[in-house]
Amino acid sequence: MSSESVSSADVVFPPVVAPDPEVRRRADARQRDLTKPAGSLGRLEELGCWVASCQGQVPPRPFTRPRVVVFAGDHGVARGGVSAYPPEVTAQMVANFLAGGAAVNVLAGVAGAGVRVVDMAVDGDTDPAVSAHKVRRSSGAVDREDALTEQETLRAIAAGRSVADEEVDAGADLLVAGDMGIGNTTPATALIATLTGTEPVAAVGRGTGIDDAAWMRKVAAIRDAMRRARPHARNPVALLRTAGGADLAAMAGYLAQASVRRTPVVLDGVVVTAAALVAEELAPGARDWWVAGHRSTEPAHTLALRHLNLDPLVDLGMRLGEGSGAVAALPILHGAVAVLTNMATFAEAGVSTRDEDAAPVTEPRGD
Repeated sequence: MSSESVSSADVVFPPVVAPDPEVRRRADARQRDLTKPAGSLGRLEELGCWVASCQGQVPPRPFTRPRVVVFAGDHGVARGGVSAYPPEVTAQMVANFLAGGAAVNVLAGVAGAGVRVVDMAVDGDTDPAVSAHKVRRSSGAVDREDALTEQETLRAIAAGRSVADEEVDAGADLLVAGDMGIGNTTPATALIATLTGTEPVAAVGRGTGIDDAAWMRKVAAIRDAMRRARPHARNPVALLRTAGGADLAAMAGYLAQASVRRTPVVLDGVVVTAAALVAEELAPGARDWWVAGHRSTEPAHTLALRHLNLDPLVDLGMRLGEGSGAVAALPILHGAVAVLTNMATFAEAGVSTRDEDAAPVTEPRGD
């Protein structure tokens, strides 16, 4: 377990440089010159141009090393009956990730992405290969105590930042954040509801599939967590300390640093997007480097996406976490890049362009 001291200066992020607007214009121009009616591929065109602007080149390069990092951590609030599964599942699932048996492993394999697991606060022993950044066993119960100490919060943010640097330095050209932690939708929803000014009953979903009694306990826990969090809504570090957790803090650092390193990110569900809201506070402008992979069934996820002005690529009724929704959407991003890179232009294919001087075609009228 890491005990290295971190100062507040270590979690001050430099200004985020936006994706290149001139490259975006050139990508738009290339889209109009490809053998299709302008705009006929809808969001695939927009996504391809976004990737080009992130990479700073037209046409964009195909992604060769997408990487998923699953941040794992337990939460004291899970002991209060807010989940359908016992907290022991977190450590068991970490082992499952390492064995390649989880949904994110399977879906990442289809999408050509590698998977890494980072134990930030699992309440148990995990493989030393994943626990180098661990700051504690289980974050605090956010409905009645702080999730972390100030130093633990700073260490967790710095750990996420370091993980992003490690992945980019090793050649990652696209990043995904995933989550694993029984009860983690409770602090995530508290963060989202606090930052969007939403009442708990409008933000709370069913998580892992809880019944009505557990839903009421979850609403009460989030209400109490928000009461403690609201005074810190404008201070992202204090907000994570009060109502977040080590995994959420690490994800926020990871997402912020990915943007500093000019690396595109596909966001996953409600827990990752809660961390993204805080990351945008840590590094304003970070959101320009993100695309939303999917829309979770959790009400708080839609609130967070609206706040970030992100439109998800798919809506498949998923609510698993792990990064699964993001990697399920990743083939769409691969396709968007391939269109902009590999499609022929009108000149290359010898195909006539639209005749601007031709008389407009009118539809025959029926009787």
